[in-house]
Amino acid sequence: MARIPIEDNCNDVINKTQRGLKISDEDLAARAGISAEDLAAIKGGAPLYGAIRRVARHLGLSPDALEVLAKKIWYPEQPSFPRGFAMYNTVFEDMTVNAYLAWDTRTKQAAAFDTGADCSAMLDTIKHEGLDLRYIFITHTHDDHIADLKKVSEAAPKAEIWAGELEPVDFRGAKTFKENAHFHVGELAIKTLFTWGHSPGMTTFFVTGLSWPLAIVGDSIFASSMGGSPTHFAEQLRHNKEKILTLPKDTVIASGHGPLTTLAQEKMHNPFFAR
Repeated sequence: MARIPIEDNCNDVINKTQRGLKISDEDLAARAGISAEDLAAIKGGAPLYGAIRRVARHLGLSPDALEVLAKKIWYPEQPSFPRGFAMYNTVFEDMTVNAYLAWDTRTKQAAAFDTGADCSAMLDTIKHEGLDLRYIFITHTHDDHIADLKKVSEAAPKAEIWAGELEPVDFRGAKTFKENAHFHVGELAIKTLFTWGHSPGMTTFFVTGLSWPLAIVGDSIFASSMGGSPTHFAEQLRHNKEKILTLPKDTVIASGHGPLTTLAQEKMHNPFFAR
């Protein structure tokens, strides 16, 4: 697979934070002690790193991490899963979106997490690995994440479709779970965590039993960023800190957009969480 670009740039992080905190450009420039022209230049990609650091401090972001993001000099080291895990990156309109498959290599029982825009590669893996797809888990119901749900369901009609009770999926036979529900796929254990904010019922699935602990987080967190929310930004940030950043430090973060990353790397390089 070609290297997947980091989803958000410096400007995206600044804008998401401004929207969430309801801070205008005029107010931000005044608070940071920079000119409106410099703020506009930053948002246009100008390398005004001193001004970027001042903006970061007044938005509650890590100045070091935001500067690194602006310089485009960091990319997450990619964790290795020899067997039992696959990532699919497919094109949806003007962006790409991720879906995932995890399975127990002994029993061949498997679970899908979202479908992305095109499930063809996922179905190929299921066929060639001889997998028994038991579950289709939905992180949230934004169109890009469930665009091919019908096709996956038709290909594996015995697979149960599950989504969080705060954001049920409108699909025949779909079921809902409460927070801290537990599922098993062979030797793999899957726990549900409600990390809503970006969407009404965003769910993180914490998977153990693979080479590394795995958090499939939807749009809760991206490498160097997180999902935005103009209305529930504080809740999104709080849930990420309380429920994802407290997972084991070697946890792999599988986001809805962008590359894989790890909890340890995000604590160092994500402007929202690095300190």
